[in-house]
Amino acid sequence: MHKCAILQSNYIPWKGVFDMINLVDTFVFLDDVDYTKRDWRTRNQIKTSNGLVLLTIPVVKATRGTKIYEITIANNDNWQIKHYTSIYNSYKKATYFKTYAWVLEKIYLEQVWVNLSEFNTYVTKLLCEVLDIKTKFINSVDLKTDGQKDDKLIDICTCIGANSYLSGPSAKNYIVPEKFVDAGIQLEYMSYDYPEYRQLYGEFCHFVTVLDVVFNCGADAGSYIFSNNWSIQ
Repeated sequence: MHKCAILQSNYIPWKGVFDMINLVDTFVFLDDVDYTKRDWRTRNQIKTSNGLVLLTIPVVKATRGTKIYEITIANNDNWQIKHYTSIYNSYKKATYFKTYAWVLEKIYLEQVWVNLSEFNTYVTKLLCEVLDIKTKFINSVDLKTDGQKDDKLIDICTCIGANSYLSGPSAKNYIVPEKFVDAGIQLEYMSYDYPEYRQLYGEFCHFVTVLDVVFNCGADAGSYIFSNNWSIQ
C-alpha cells in the first residue's frame, strides 16, 4: 500500500498538517494550483501574552490565475526580522525554546526569501526533520498533472503510484468518492483530535503553528501531534 497526501504549502503549518505528513509514504505540495489571497499560504497564528496574533508574509500583487509556485515575496518591510522577533518574544519563556531556537534562526536569519512556495516547503521540511518525520516529499509542479479538484488529486496519485489517499476533512465538499473507487484508490479522511499540553498564556488553543508544540513540549512534541486519526470512506 502506497499512501499519499496532497496539500498546498502553508506558512509554518499547524500540527494537524504534520500529523497527516507522518501518516503517509509520500506528501505532495500542491503548488501548481491558483494562489488564493488571505489564506494559510501566507499567514498563521502564534499565541502571545496579548492573545492570538496573525503573522502574514507580504507578497507581490498577482493577477487572478497566478499559481502558488509563481508568487513572489515582497521584501520591502523587513518582514523576516519582524516575524522572527514576534515569535522569539512570544516563546522565549517556553520550556524548550533555547533547545530549538536554532530553528527560528534557520527560517528567518540565514537567507532572504524570494519565492513563497520555496520558503513554505523549506520550513515544512525543516520542521519534519525536527519531528523526525521520514516521509518523502514531491512538489506537484514537477509532475505536470492535469484536471481540477478531485480529478487532479487522482491524477497525482496515479502519477506517483499511490493507491491510498489521505485527505483533510474539508475536501469532502468537493471530493466524489466514486471517482477514487473507479481509479482503484482507497480514500481516507483525517479526523483531527489532539490532547492538550502545557501551553503559555492562558486558555488552550490548538490552532497555532506547530512551533507552539515544539517550544512547549520539546522531544515529547510527537506525543501531542502524531495519531492514527483517519477513517476509510
